[in-house]
Amino acid sequence: MVKFKQFLPHLFVLAGFVIIALAYFNPVLQGKEIYQSDIVQYLGMAREQTDFREQTGEEPYWTDAAFGGMPTYQLGARYPHNYIKDVDSVLRFLPRPADYLFIYFLGFYILLLCLKLDYKLAFLGALAFGFSTYLIIILGVGHNAKAHAIAYMPMVLGGIVLIFRRKNWWGFILLAFAMALEISANHFQMTYYLLLLVICLGIAYLIDAIRKGILPHYFRSLGIMVVAVILAIGANATNLLATQEYTAFSTRGDTGLTINPDGSEKTASGLDFEYITSYSYGIAETFNLFIPRFMGGSNSEDIGKDSEVYNAIIGLGASPAQAASFAEGAPTYWGDQPYVGAPAYIGASVIFLFVFALFLIRGRLKWWIVGASILALLLSWGKNFAFLTEFFIDYVPLYNKFRAVTSIQVIVELCVPLLAIFGLYKLFNKFDKEEVKVEALKWATIITGGLSVIFLLLKSVLFDFSGAGDSMLIEQLGIDFVRALKEDRKAIFTSDTIRSLIFVLLSAALIWFYLKGKISEKVVIAGFAVLFLVDLVGVDRRYVNNEDFVLARKMERPFEATQADQQILQDDSRYRVYDITGNPLSSSRASYFHNSIGGYHGAKPGRIQELFDFYIASNNMEILNMLNVKYFIVPTEEGVQAQQNPNNYGNAWFVENVEWVNSANEEILALKEVDLQNTAVINEDFKDILGDNVGFNAQAQIELVSEQPNELVYKTSSNSEQLAVFSESYYQPGWQAYIDGEEVPHAQANYVLRAMNIPAGDHTVTFSFEPEVINTGSQITLASSIILALSVLGGIFYGFKRKKKEEE
Repeated sequence: MVKFKQFLPHLFVLAGFVIIALAYFNPVLQGKEIYQSDIVQYLGMAREQTDFREQTGEEPYWTDAAFGGMPTYQLGARYPHNYIKDVDSVLRFLPRPADYLFIYFLGFYILLLCLKLDYKLAFLGALAFGFSTYLIIILGVGHNAKAHAIAYMPMVLGGIVLIFRRKNWWGFILLAFAMALEISANHFQMTYYLLLLVICLGIAYLIDAIRKGILPHYFRSLGIMVVAVILAIGANATNLLATQEYTAFSTRGDTGLTINPDGSEKTASGLDFEYITSYSYGIAETFNLFIPRFMGGSNSEDIGKDSEVYNAIIGLGASPAQAASFAEGAPTYWGDQPYVGAPAYIGASVIFLFVFALFLIRGRLKWWIVGASILALLLSWGKNFAFLTEFFIDYVPLYNKFRAVTSIQVIVELCVPLLAIFGLYKLFNKFDKEEVKVEALKWATIITGGLSVIFLLLKSVLFDFSGAGDSMLIEQLGIDFVRALKEDRKAIFTSDTIRSLIFVLLSAALIWFYLKGKISEKVVIAGFAVLFLVDLVGVDRRYVNNEDFVLARKMERPFEATQADQQILQDDSRYRVYDITGNPLSSSRASYFHNSIGGYHGAKPGRIQELFDFYIASNNMEILNMLNVKYFIVPTEEGVQAQQNPNNYGNAWFVENVEWVNSANEEILALKEVDLQNTAVINEDFKDILGDNVGFNAQAQIELVSEQPNELVYKTSSNSEQLAVFSESYYQPGWQAYIDGEEVPHAQANYVLRAMNIPAGDHTVTFSFEPEVINTGSQITLASSIILALSVLGGIFYGFKRKKKEEE
């Protein structure tokens, strides 16, 4: 009974998290789903594998629907013995996206409990973390994997803290499970940033261990952590091994190409500096962590009919309805990033408490949080703090595999509320004298409030409110429009700065009245809970609200077939489609209906991307023909139409000649020099497989007779040996080739396709996708999951035995 009473507050807290998550995303209670643009694109990419899974009960692990063919490892593939996903499903029992908000709360709550904070402060901290604007925004656009990985970051830190606190067994279990869940979220950029944060924490604990003379305990703790992380990795072995395998094939890997289409030198491995830093936080833009629309908010802000922009549009001859429509999506953002959907606002009250904590907290907690936050901020500036970014790209392993450096601010969004809540903890305990707390309050108010006042008084001196895209707006709408837009930007800046100042003063007032004995600790906590919710939710609802929800059937069928799609679908042969109604590499609409050479993915197949850059973007028909593009979807004055290409080479063909090359550079350049229907371009590395002699018989035949995503069957007939080229993506680690049931080798041809010698006579040629990585990974996953389960049982037994011994 006593134990139940101990757990009762936590049960109430969890119930509160459920209620708050469902209240924020309340349309899910009506059966609606949030319209997430990235998830729409994912549904287009994944439809073929989803349909195959439903029809056969099997997992294909390959899709023909995008980029001419690719593994489904990064498209929601399901692996055997992936039991950690079942654990994750239990934790994410709420309708999406309320489930992600719930695990935001849960993860941070657990971390604060591991740091020995009272459940009331832990609840408060969870609200501050969970409603941080960036974390809500990524749910609005569908960055679910990112949100998933961020949510489990605090749990990982909690396990580490427990181990350092000598709670070895429970820390081991929490770290192993949390890390396994973190990895299973499958957003390795966020996990990489978590590693940087853990390194900062580890350095702080190392310095502390040296000063206290407890290095043996420190290294023993590290050993326990290493074992826990190894188990977590093992529980995700299939996904990790498959991802590692695919990385070499993707734009993150090294295809061997060292030149760009213009002949300039190409980055040999990873992503280049410009691509990595295309989204770089402006240094001044950092203040929108404290003032939400410091830089105008987003590229599309609703500023209403009272705005100067509305009047300017009316002045250009627009109707009131047209002007109102424009004002609903005004380009008020005036920072340097190409596009911003919303500011990464942490909260004025939270920032105030963070600064307050800086003057009260000492020791390792403060320094690893501050150190990690500063590092994250500097790296988020990207090209605006180039020397540090270049150092990390050149010398820090794997850093050049990730783009959008602004994402590293998730570390700040975790660290700031963490230290802020400890500021309240220090306020309530009796270890510091009242005058110390008053002094901290004074400086926190002067710094945060004073900063707000300076911005209010000197805004026209410090800033001109000009955006990077204003010159284009001047050309389109005139100088008077841009002047009006600047006035609205200034008004937004003023409004939100006053807003933050008010929250600073209210926060200071709560602490002041507590220090003077006017209000209790519970009132302070309740007061900050109200401030956090009003402040953060007020900004969150500007960008993610009930209007973002649609009927479930809209997400079940995110794309509607056009007349062109319906026309193409009448053709039941195997072919590919090239949709040029938009950017083919940024849309999965065609993939939803057809086998497309385009698609939408953050890690596209590397060689197909290079083929686009060199040839497809300029509509090189020979390249399109070899990729078996039979239909084009094109925009016309009469609407979207389908155009047939009668010259495509088909599914497979025999060639007369081979153009042998020595490098990826020679291979891709040779594609424009030869007749690809009669000559195959092949690297010398495959000469041992294919040999020098190429036979050819014009009467020879090859025909595709059966197709599935993971298996293709051809019939061939010839009176001599032939070299066949197949219009399928070459992916050596998984695709196996068979002639009449006997395994045979095959080669890469024409930079992205497959080639094989076929002997004389009548034969059946089968390509089967049999990724060994799935079998190997599944065995490791099963073993690791069993050990994890035994660890939990052992922990329960150990705890029960210890409790019994204490009672005796």
